[in-house]
Amino acid sequence: MTARLYYDDPYLSTFEATVTAVDRRGDQLVVTLDRTTFYPTSGGQPFDIGTLAGFRVVDVVDADDGSVAHVLCADFPAPSPEPLQVGTSVRGEIDWARRFDHMQQHTGQHVLSAAFERLFRVRTVSFHLGSDVSTVDLARDMTAAELTAAEQDANRIVWEDRPVAIRYASEAEAAALQLRKESKRTGTLRLIDVTDYDLSACGGTHVSRTGAIGVIAIASWERFKGGVRIEFLCGGRALARFRALRDSVAASTRFLSVGMSELPLTIERLQSEARDQKRTLSSLQTELARFRADELTAEAATVQLRDGSSARLVAHAIDADANTLKSLASAVTSRLGFVAVFVSTRTPALVVVARSTNVAGANAQQILATLMTTFGGRGGGKAELAQGGGLTGSADDILAAARTVL
Repeated sequence: MTARLYYDDPYLSTFEATVTAVDRRGDQLVVTLDRTTFYPTSGGQPFDIGTLAGFRVVDVVDADDGSVAHVLCADFPAPSPEPLQVGTSVRGEIDWARRFDHMQQHTGQHVLSAAFERLFRVRTVSFHLGSDVSTVDLARDMTAAELTAAEQDANRIVWEDRPVAIRYASEAEAAALQLRKESKRTGTLRLIDVTDYDLSACGGTHVSRTGAIGVIAIASWERFKGGVRIEFLCGGRALARFRALRDSVAASTRFLSVGMSELPLTIERLQSEARDQKRTLSSLQTELARFRADELTAEAATVQLRDGSSARLVAHAIDADANTLKSLASAVTSRLGFVAVFVSTRTPALVVVARSTNVAGANAQQILATLMTTFGGRGGGKAELAQGGGLTGSADDILAAARTVL
């Protein structure tokens, strides 16, 4: 069994320990010590990283026998593996910035969950401490006003800088203490006590006073499994998010020449204008396609199809996007007796194939499939209209192949 130094002193960043087991797994070493300050993944909190005997610690695992396994990257510049023999003394050092970040987030979660419990009798179902944001899942949905109230009360506790104590209690003693959440563990329980606000069984690492949390900010929320999932940030993470939002808002207000408070209405107005312009553009493209179709159909040549019937073929390379090619093909084949094949001048090429309703001897989907067999690309459609992209041949070669298929 490994003695867990972080239980009593989460601020301990360096330590000396004795190696009790060493195992090699590929390019990694798995080392067990008689004691450690490295926290293994547990209770929604990720593991610590750092160095052990000069090797980089890339994972920390809580073993079933109560020991803690340290997974080391053996290719990291370090002394030879000999010092990691059983019985030797080694020095470990955790990544303090990562540890303190986890302490801020985890303690912040205790306070925030307690706020929901105290104000609204809503329990926390689960907690996850992520690399960017952390989440708590609550048992029921919450209104925006309730979320704000809980956030405000949680920050009141932070700014009062209350002590956060580590206590130990037996199962019987813990039962009489009315913990916020019933513990599933047996034996002696480790309790985290936020003075006069929250008492919970927890094996994680926490700050010693609530002021070290800095701030608790709810970033977003969504309905989840009948309740609500809340993303939150504490301390340094909240400051980093504020900086990102500050820079984004400053750039947006500069580009749009409006104040911060005017951004939502300005964006809404621009979206409305963009929708109107899109409808106008679509109408104009349809009108233009009709006029261009008049020109193209006037010059169309009659071809004999493979089934013995005939149709007038409009086949051209055009500098246009897929929507324009499709609109033009539809305009041509709205007339009776036509087959249209349009290829973009850019490479890889876009292709649109269409036929009039009375031309049974040409199947647009089959024609496109044959072209893609030769020139690659992806696409699909129906017998009347098909389109594809990513064809690697030149426009002239693709049009010549289409004529051959017809």
